[in-house]
Amino acid sequence: MGGSDARALSRSLLDLCRMRKLTIATAESCTGGLVAGALTDIPGSSDVIDRGFVTYSNEAKRVMLGVKAATLETFGAVSKETATAMAIGALEKAGVDLAVSITGIAGPGGATPGKPVGLVHFAVAARDGRIIHREQRFGAIGRSAVRQRSVVEALRMLMELARPPQAAKPRREAVSRLRPRVARSPRSHAAKRRRTPRG
Repeated sequence: MGGSDARALSRSLLDLCRMRKLTIATAESCTGGLVAGALTDIPGSSDVIDRGFVTYSNEAKRVMLGVKAATLETFGAVSKETATAMAIGALEKAGVDLAVSITGIAGPGGATPGKPVGLVHFAVAARDGRIIHREQRFGAIGRSAVRQRSVVEALRMLMELARPPQAAKPRREAVSRLRPRVARSPRSHAAKRRRTPRG
């Protein structure tokens, strides 16, 4: 199931990126290159895929992706902060349009207090400044399953940022436009509501 999901997602992502002329880099820790592997498994992926960083050790995250030692010491390798720094580092070092990062605890060992087996942090960064972070707690479902599900999640997040940003904008503007009206005064809001049915 995971494999076919990853394959279908990889195809869709590559088609979308090819159409929009976007390039991708990956920065992987617990998945050890599986995301890059899933994408480059598809013929013609060289139009889109630039490179993959497999940064398993903290040293590799620092040297290859520019993750600050202080970030790793303060928050740990498996954290929102490190995942975000990895994605931004990959984006900058590769000079691509989109970069995804994955850092987690695939198990069976490696759990620490507050960081159980199956905890994975993901981040996707786009050249236009958009960044998404996500945390998944897959549980102790087995090393292979954690890694496979992480690949699918990473591909889904890349898909989100590969789509044009305009798609999400109108909704956000509508929400922020409505907020001040409600906040201004409940009375005028109620009066407006009363007027509406007549007009």
